Amino acid sequence: MQELSSAVLEFIKAHIPEEDILLQEPMSRHTTFRIGGAASCFVKISKEEQLVALVPYLRRIEIPYFILGNGSNLLVGDHGYDGVILQLKEKFNNIEVKGSRLYVQAGALLSRTAQCAMEHSLAGLSFASGIPGTVGGGVMMNAGAYGGEMKQVVESVTVMSEEGDIMVLDNETMEFGYRTSIIKNRHFTVLEVVFKLEEGNKEEIKAHMDELAEKRKEKQPLSFPSAGSTFKRPEGYFAGKLIMDAGLRGYSIGGARVSEKHCGFVINTGKATAADVSEVIAEVQEKVKDKFGVTLEREVIYLGNF
Repeated sequence: MQELSSAVLEFIKAHIPEEDILLQEPMSRHTTFRIGGAASCFVKISKEEQLVALVPYLRRIEIPYFILGNGSNLLVGDHGYDGVILQLKEKFNNIEVKGSRLYVQAGALLSRTAQCAMEHSLAGLSFASGIPGTVGGGVMMNAGAYGGEMKQVVESVTVMSEEGDIMVLDNETMEFGYRTSIIKNRHFTVLEVVFKLEEGNKEEIKAHMDELAEKRKEKQPLSFPSAGSTFKRPEGYFAGKLIMDAGLRGYSIGGARVSEKHCGFVINTGKATAADVSEVIAEVQEKVKDKFGVTLEREVIYLGNF
């Protein structure tokens, strides 16, 4: 595990309060998989200006950096990450309601954002109430569930380029597709999202959210750490059914296992390593390809040294 030079650390400290800088921080504390070695430097971002200062600097001196939300779609290697993690979460999560629009900072959880919409009798975000990621991550991958997805409710997204330029992109410019967007393709950082919702009935919205929560509880392995759906849905198929039909329900290596409850999830049964999870994923991909000729593409992002 590499350490950052004193010059790099001094630059970071000039822009970030000392209590928001963590060195050799275990990433298992910051992913929903509860897996991952230490990051050389972990920074809690609280202001846009901090990103404007740090991102172009790190890029210029070729220090790897990663923008982290809730870590809900992420597998960090057992040997950690030789770079800087910039976390947009609890210190960058303001939500403002103006009429039928929500102005939401990238670090706000999707679940909290959906709850806020419901409390203001605004309909359209119920589908996101059980997605464990942040708004920034959700917009980057056009997150969706139960027939809803980000592109249906996003009016505009304020982003920052790697050079530190700030732009506002409208829905069309976002190039939303299945689990993708311009953010993913251009390495932009999401700063704020404007959701345009519809006025609705608070009780009806809450009832719909409760109904979706029950469905998740019934069908998903929520009692185990995971990164949600491990694979993207292949065209014309369902990943979970392909995995089940390949005889892989419950297949395990070390502490990683294909969930018996939903075969589209690889779960951490308690002491899984990143190597365990990546081996299970590779085995599933190979067996499904051999049996059905279908290539399963990972939805989970790999980061760091495996």
